[in-house]
Amino acid sequence: MKNMTTATPEQLFEAEVKQADIDHHTPTAGAMTGHIVSNLVVLSDKLQMAKWYVKGMQAEQLKDLFGKLLHQAYAQKDALGAVLIDEALVTPSTQKEFGEYAMLEENGQNKYESAEWIINDLVHDYDTENMFVTRAIKLADKEDRPVLAQHLIGLLRDNNHNIARLQALLGNTPREGLDEEDDED
Repeated sequence: MKNMTTATPEQLFEAEVKQADIDHHTPTAGAMTGHIVSNLVVLSDKLQMAKWYVKGMQAEQLKDLFGKLLHQAYAQKDALGAVLIDEALVTPSTQKEFGEYAMLEENGQNKYESAEWIINDLVHDYDTENMFVTRAIKLADKEDRPVLAQHLIGLLRDNNHNIARLQALLGNTPREGLDEEDDED
């Protein structure tokens, strides 16, 4: 490929896709963080749907909470993408990439579920997100990327707070129903 100053946009994107494929087969902090960015896109969509469609006695309070979580997810995605760029890494930037790299799932029928079901689903989404965050922190540390690691630690803190907050609405402790419990009874 030509050097970066003479390469065409097509050549640059082709090289990016090739490098992303390599990075995802041998996980790097950048690749793992790309999964997190993609999950935040899906999470944002789910929070928007929850805000629009939640029903029940607490709907107004939940709409407010989901709106705050939605704004947080947008800000997290934007900030995380900026950190990746600052670290000379690539962030997913197209719907195709978001769909390919996200582990969270959305479904239009979920808007008809109960408020409790929606909250529980979001708890599990934040917990799934944390699997990627903790792995990305370890990789960032290993790759000597302290700025990325610190940013990811903040994301982990926020996710843990969101889990605890949503679990409390369900009458649960923060980790209830998330950690595998030993069945030694």
